[in-house]
This record gives sequence, C-alpha cells and structure tokens, in this order.
Amino acid sequence: MIPKVFKEVIDLGDGREISIETGKLAKQAHGSVVVQSGKCMLLCTVVSNYEQKDVDFLPLTVDYREKFAAAGRYPGGFFKREARPSDGEVLTMRLVDRVLRPLFPKDYHSETQVMIQLMSHDEDVMPDAMAGLAASAAIQLSDFPFECAISEARVGRVNGEFIINPTRAQLEESDIDMMIGASADSVMMVEGEMDEISEEEMTEAIKFAHEAIKVQCAAQLRLAEAFGKKEVREYPEERSDEDLAKKIHDMAYDKVYAIAKAGSAKHERSAAFSEIKEEIKATFTEEELEDFGDLVSKYYRAAEKAAIRDLTLNEGQRLDGRKTTDIRPIWCEVDYLPSTHGSAVFTRGETQALATVTLGTSRDANKIDMPSHEGEENFYLHYNFPPFCTGEARPIRGTSRREVGHGNLAQRALKGMVPDDCPYTVRVVSEVLESNGSSSMATVCSGTMAMMDAGVQLKKPVSGIAMGLISDADSGKYAVLSDILGDEDHLGDMDFKVTGTADGITACQMDIKVKGLSYEILVKALMQAKDGRLHILEKLTDTIAAPAADVKPHAPRMVTRVIPNEFIGALIGPGGKVIQELQKETGTTIVINEDPVTEEGIVEILGTAEEGILAVQAKIDSLMFKPQMNETYQVKVIKMLDFGAVVEYMDAPGNETLLHVSELAWERTENVSDVVNMGDEFEVKYLGTDPRTRKEKVSRKALLPKPEGYVERPPRRRDDRRGRDNRDRKPRRDRD
Repeated sequence: MIPKVFKEVIDLGDGREISIETGKLAKQAHGSVVVQSGKCMLLCTVVSNYEQKDVDFLPLTVDYREKFAAAGRYPGGFFKREARPSDGEVLTMRLVDRVLRPLFPKDYHSETQVMIQLMSHDEDVMPDAMAGLAASAAIQLSDFPFECAISEARVGRVNGEFIINPTRAQLEESDIDMMIGASADSVMMVEGEMDEISEEEMTEAIKFAHEAIKVQCAAQLRLAEAFGKKEVREYPEERSDEDLAKKIHDMAYDKVYAIAKAGSAKHERSAAFSEIKEEIKATFTEEELEDFGDLVSKYYRAAEKAAIRDLTLNEGQRLDGRKTTDIRPIWCEVDYLPSTHGSAVFTRGETQALATVTLGTSRDANKIDMPSHEGEENFYLHYNFPPFCTGEARPIRGTSRREVGHGNLAQRALKGMVPDDCPYTVRVVSEVLESNGSSSMATVCSGTMAMMDAGVQLKKPVSGIAMGLISDADSGKYAVLSDILGDEDHLGDMDFKVTGTADGITACQMDIKVKGLSYEILVKALMQAKDGRLHILEKLTDTIAAPAADVKPHAPRMVTRVIPNEFIGALIGPGGKVIQELQKETGTTIVINEDPVTEEGIVEILGTAEEGILAVQAKIDSLMFKPQMNETYQVKVIKMLDFGAVVEYMDAPGNETLLHVSELAWERTENVSDVVNMGDEFEVKYLGTDPRTRKEKVSRKALLPKPEGYVERPPRRRDDRRGRDNRDRKPRRDRD
C-alpha cells in the first residue's frame, strides 16, 4: 500500500528551501517527520509513554546522532560502529532540549524521547540548524501536551548582510554564528559566538532570526492541520490543595523574606531556609506528612521563590545583600601551579575556577570526526565540574552534557582572541573548585589569564558575566541582575551569559523563561552586562596586564620552519631513522606537515632546551644547503684520498664534497697530504657542477695567488692522452 505523504516547504531565499514531510517513515512513533534541505535529510521521531512516572520532573531525553553512512563513510575504531555521541552531537542535543523542555506542562512526568538522526548529508547544509525544527514538527503531529510550535535557526552575517542557516563556507566568512530558538511569539534561547560585535548588532541578529522562525512555525501548523492534528492526551494531574498552599505561604513568606533581606552567605542562608521548612513540617502529624508531605515541600518552595523575587523587585536587594548591579568581590592569581605551562585562579564570590594551559604541536590538535564535519582544533578548552565544588557527594559517571556545553561556551568566547600565527596547539582545562553562580564565566576569566601567563599572545583579554532577570507582568516591574547566584538562576526569568573584550561581544548563551520578553529589556540587560564585563576585565588586567613575553623556562618553545617538499624525505630518512635519531639526540619533538597548496613542508620543532632546537635547525639548514656559483665557503677535511680530500661545509654539517688533488694548489701535487691533512679548515670556491662528471667542483687554489711566472698548461687533446704508441698503430681494418 502506497503511504499518503504530507509535505510543507519553507523558502529560505537564494534558491534554498526546507521541506517537512510525514506519512512515509516510522509511522509507529507518536510523531515522525523527515526534514530536508538540499541533500541533507533528518529523521525525527517522538514517543512519550502514557504512564506517569513518580518523579517531580519531566524525564525528557533529546538524542541527536549523525550516521556515518549519511556521508558515505565508515566509523573509526575497531568495531566500525557508531558509539558514544561526539561533543558536537551532545551540543546539538542541548540546544534542542533547552527550547523544548519549558513547553511541556510542569505536572507532565511521562518518559519522553525525541530522537533525531542525520540520514543523508550535504556539504552545503549544516544539519544542527534544522534539528529544533524537526523536533517541534514531530511533536505537533503527536498528542503530547505541548504549548506551541517552536523552531531554531542559525544566523550569520557576511559583508554586513544577515543570512539564515548559512553554509559552512559562508560561516567561515561570517562575523556572527548564532543559534536562536523561539516560538512565533517569543525568543527562548540564544547561543553563539561573534567577532566583537556590539549589543545592538546582537539584538538585530536575534530579530532577523526570529522572523525566519515565525515562518517555520507556521509551516508546522499547516502540516499538522493537513495530517490531522490529534487530540491532546489526558494524563493524571498532580494533586493540589489551594488551602494548604495559602497556609504554608502565610507561614513561610515573612520568615524567608527576613532571612533573604539579611544578606547571608550561601551555606548560612540554606541552613536558615531548611530550618523554616522543618518548622513548618513539624506543625503536621506524621500521618499528614505521609499523605501530602510532597505538597508541603512544593508549596514551601513556591513561597520561598515568591519572597526572594519580591525582595528584589520591591527593594532592589538580593539574597547576599547586593544591589542589582553589584559584582561580588574578585581576587585573581597567575602562575599558581609551578609545573604547568600556564595557570591562573579566578575567584568571584563563592565561585572559583583554576585554569591550566598546555602547549603542544599540531600532533596534539583535537581531531573532529563527524559525518557532517571533519577537521581539527588547535585551540580547545575542557571544563570539569566535580561534585565537591557545590559541597556534594554524588556518583561520577564521566563527562556530563552540562560540562560539554559549558566548556564549549568558554572555548567559543576565547578562540577568536588566539592569534592566527600562534605556533602552538593550546589546550586549556578549567577545574571548577567552587560554584555558586556561573562557573562557565569564571572559566573564561581564568582561561584568559592562564593563557597570558603561558605566553600565548592573545589579541585582547576576554571576560564574562552571568546575568539574570526577575519580572512581574502584572505590575510591569522588572530587575536585571548582574553576576547572578545559583539560587537567582533557578528562580529568575532569564539566565544569560555574555563574554567579550573591551571592544565587543565574543560569545553568548541565553535562556529566556518568560513569554514576550521585550527587546527593550533585552538591550538594557545587555548594556548592564557590558558594564559588568568591563569591571571584571579590569580585575583581570590588574592581575596580569599583558601576555608574558616568552613561555616559561620549563615550557616547550616552538620554532616553525618551511622547507620545500623535496627535502622532507631526507629529513625523515629511511623508515624514519633520521628524524627519530635527531629527536633523541636533541630532546625535541619534530612534526612535519605537508601543505598541498604551496607544496611545502611545515616543520614544527618543540623543545625546552634552546641548544636542541638550534641543533635541529642546523640539520635542516644542512639538508637544504645549496652552494652558489663562485661563492666562497669554509670547509673542513673529513677524509683523505689518493686523488683528493673529502671536505665538509662548515655552515652545513653533513654536506660534503670532493676537493680534487688538481684543485689543491697551483703547483703540481704528488701527495694530497703535502698540502692538507685531516681536520684542516680553510676556504674553497664553489665552481658549480662539472658537466663531464656531473659532480660538484670546489677549488682551494682558485683563492690562492698564482705563483710568479706560472704558465697555465694547455689542456691535452684526447689523442695526447692516448700516448704516442697508440697514434702509430694502424686502423683496425688494416690489421692482419
């Protein structure tokens, strides 16, 4: 039976379009679509169990995978099978999850899976830009309780013109790479990197992407209507008790307000809030707590949130006593770890990050091997968030998605400031040692100082700040919070992080939890963030004003040499013998890369001892040495022969040539040792290549004055060299 297929097409302009299709594949899923642009095809399926889980959160899993077959490639590794997701796939999962999750009802607790797969790849289409569209379109075809259609779009800017979903080639020329997630009414998520753009330019880019997203949302609704929109499923609603909620609010609100207004530290404040909660629970019997204890906790959290938000909106004061624009105390230190190539500690309030820098060769680059993108990174940043940084003990199960996402944000913030001619591969690792408010921004700050401490010649230092928003739609009041605490992140209406130099924004990450946030508030928040960034930047430059002039004594120095491809083989040697022995003798690491465009070899020499680096350079000079016609060179005798001496060019050890006996002196020389001996050093003149023997010819006598009365002997004819007897012989044909 031929399936009935439903399809909608979205025009992107410039001859590009996106199609959304359903009815052909994966029909047992609760919703499935194929999203296609060019030859790029994504299959998205959604399933949500009908049973509610006994948890107080939405067990939502967003999974994005790129199949190697989509690009006609084999997976790497022994098993030749796709394994754990790459960082790139994890980052796409996070982008989609952050937009979808808030649109499910708070009391919906069914196990829900959104699975997105790249089934066909197109070099000119970046699939991650369509993942959010695919997820939302599939959900629109399901019976899930989901608030509204959303989509995501990437925006770039080339030559001042904004582009929706640019190609990777266009992105290379773009000064903006932002992903925006939104519904038709509200922007919900922003993440990206920029080339020091202004706050106003960033806002314009968001507006441009939002207009494109509105078109994509409308296409989803048309598809759902044509397909036949299902009735929203019924599910058991959470218990509620309005009287109990009011009772707990009245018992908790004033006490929480007073503690919040006192402006205490995190642990003191948490202990005081816990005490209030326990006092409230003590007013109920054990039987009552068994019956509705979960509601008591839920309503207490609601009262606590309301009291803290009201304190900020009414009095402009925050949990730790600060005003809305205040930044917590900052202290910094560089060169903290004696053995690393660079290190820095950044502490802001109760958040602390220790960053280390390691310098290496191109061999240490981070390899990217995805079906949609292959390449390598010569600057990368890893972020670690251990349990102790928040005073907790919990299982450690490898790198979390959160760690991948926060590390990527910090990497994007800094990478544009690493100079293009930096000879090193640079790895930054951030160890979060304390956390109460944006450890990712602390990572940016500590990473900046650590690289400057390591002698990486950053174009400009970068700082970052996390901002928050508390708003009340009824009263119209709102407060933008600089340098938010962890608690303010959870109870606020917006969490956004902005990084940049003194001249502009380099990266951002924004999650907006309220509908219809005005661009006026957004611009105000960005401008307040700028003031905070510059304040923090001043603290960084007070600690280390400029990058160190050189790397540390124990850190490797890098020297890069360019040699013609014809000499690469000689440097490597048969079976790698020459280069291996050279590395062992000099204590260096030598990496050779061939540039197919220039047809040259790029030789990286990495070592801690200058003598070793100089020795490698001398070897390269020796291999590349080509004497010039009529030039004079210092040589040394390394071997004596009956018919001359083998000499080595002093400026190019290993390069040797024959000094023939006839070129030793103007006088006739019977024995070579009468003129030179082993180890003698003197000058010779290079006479080019003998056309008869095709060997290089050098002369000692050419630099000596001719003896008085010296007469040049005429060259003998060929017949003279045969001898008189030969001339007297008869031709062969006349012999008997």
